[in-house]
Amino acid sequence: MTENDQTTNHQTRGGAIDAELVRALEAIILVATEPVPVELLGQILGHPVEVVASLCDSLAAAYDEAGHGFQLVQVAGGYRYQSHPDVAAYVERYILDGQRARLSGAALETLAIIAYKQPISRAQVAAIRGVDPDGVMRTLQGRGYIDQIGRDPGPGQAVMWGTTPAFLEKLGINSIADLPAIAEFVPGADVVEALEEGLRIPPVVDVVSAEPKPSDPEL
Repeated sequence: MTENDQTTNHQTRGGAIDAELVRALEAIILVATEPVPVELLGQILGHPVEVVASLCDSLAAAYDEAGHGFQLVQVAGGYRYQSHPDVAAYVERYILDGQRARLSGAALETLAIIAYKQPISRAQVAAIRGVDPDGVMRTLQGRGYIDQIGRDPGPGQAVMWGTTPAFLEKLGINSIADLPAIAEFVPGADVVEALEEGLRIPPVVDVVSAEPKPSDPEL
């Protein structure tokens, strides 16, 4: 009997094994502090990865159909429970008082540059932003959103930076490929032209110097 045949038998034996697997799967993901890879779940539960992945998908669909306030989602290469987007307003109210200080605009800008341009060096970030990003990058690294991921093979071997699994988990996405296209955030040419027109400073005419000077009296 093959492994697949054994798995099928386990799953059809009166549903008892299914219920036990579901309970074990829910318990593991519930206590995990990070998304749990399906390979690890399969190893712990003693079932093939395909079976565990299918079970996770079935559970996720069942939670959505039942209208729970939480979801089973796949993010950062693993499965985790998270609150449903529909109840985000209530969750925000709950955590608002206790949350850490929000990232500044400069930090968000730097994080976006690293996310879309990674791997990227500190000097490249500075060239894009036009300011020294050291302090902001230390903050982002302290939050666990970015980290050193290698070195440039070129002269100087600059440290290259990229985002971390914690960043993916925070955004609720499975990989960097799931980031929205940057073109969605770039204004059209007409908008840019209007902005430039509004910011353009009109020339100042020096009225005094523009007036004709009286000619010197003849001696």
